[in-house]
Amino acid sequence: MIAVSVLALSVAPARAAEPIAVPSGQAVEWVETIHDAPGPSGLTIRFRFLAPQIGGSDPIDPDQALVDMEHLCTTFALPRIVEPGPQPAQIIISLSDRPVLFGATDPEATQYFEAFRPEGGVCIWEIY
Repeated sequence: MIAVSVLALSVAPARAAEPIAVPSGQAVEWVETIHDAPGPSGLTIRFRFLAPQIGGSDPIDPDQALVDMEHLCTTFALPRIVEPGPQPAQIIISLSDRPVLFGATDPEATQYFEAFRPEGGVCIWEIY
């Protein structure tokens, strides 16, 4: 197992609360990056985003949310994986329509989670 102190160096910092452009045009903000919770495939880095338009009365379609998440993986997450350093086997992108603590449940929240394998500068979607 890789020590948490090493993992902390593997992700470049990002600034919170800045809108991030995604293909659907919805308003998406970076919330946090989790890099100390191991995943089933080895080193896993989770990028969590607030996307209020995935919930509510007229939500973004789940297929469009997947396109947005792939875009976030390739254009936001991958550039923040610092080289040299431990490289993740998996990147998980999550969208939530409201703030939810990592690992907590909220029956009122709409959340999407997708796993990607970083390969050759792109994110390859994996069934999560």
